[in-house]
Amino acid sequence: MKLIASTGTKGGVGKSTFAILLAFKLLREGKKVVLADLDVECPNDYLLLNQELKNPTYTFIEFPELDREKCKKCGKCFSVCREHAIFWIKDKHPIFIRSLCSGCGACWLVCPFKAIKPKKEISGEVFVNKVRENFWLITGKSKAGISETGPIVREVKEKAIEFARKKHADYLIIDTSPGTHCNVIQALLNCDKAYAVTEPTPLGAYDLNLILELLKRIGVKAEIVLNKANVGNREEIESIAEKFGVRISFEIPYSEELLKAYCEKNLEKVKL
Repeated sequence: MKLIASTGTKGGVGKSTFAILLAFKLLREGKKVVLADLDVECPNDYLLLNQELKNPTYTFIEFPELDREKCKKCGKCFSVCREHAIFWIKDKHPIFIRSLCSGCGACWLVCPFKAIKPKKEISGEVFVNKVRENFWLITGKSKAGISETGPIVREVKEKAIEFARKKHADYLIIDTSPGTHCNVIQALLNCDKAYAVTEPTPLGAYDLNLILELLKRIGVKAEIVLNKANVGNREEIESIAEKFGVRISFEIPYSEELLKAYCEKNLEKVKL
């Protein structure tokens, strides 16, 4: 099974559109395909595929809970928290700031008095839709109020890989969130290839440079998808592709056919 990512730093360049078009292309070639939407804060592949999200399973995160009787107010938990999610004053009990906590567990692991215990809570939902024969969609969706969603992305990705293997899928396509932050890195790690989706605009070029640099650093092979290829100036995109030694694999023109299919939730009829 191949893990293929559709990614990009700039929002709105057609990353999800390309992921779906690629899924249908592989499906027409006789492949079994699972598409995982790992933009957990704002998933939209299910909308473009005209699916409803029902019957979720759940992801979980562990938050610290303090036993004030056991706590000796030593501040060791405060000293190891990289997220600055613990407020502590000498000789006072620590205060955990939920909105900053990533649930990494460092605080309860370092506490010498076992005064901090992990408390498991629901962090997000996972939905499975059978879109067509041999084509499934996995959607991850974070719970409102969870600010650190990297662990959710990791867990949904693990569930998607497990599901794809059970279905003997040929490809697992991962649609990442836009950006170069932790969520994107979690989605991209260990992928066989990533398609960096961009557009021939100054912002598209700037952000393409960022995502290609990230892919280079984490060791994921990259190729470029140029969306709206017949609009704007493509020279800077070509220059960046040459700089990184990456080829432009797909060019998607701006067309009325694609726009209409997008609005009608019928991208299946558009061919790459």
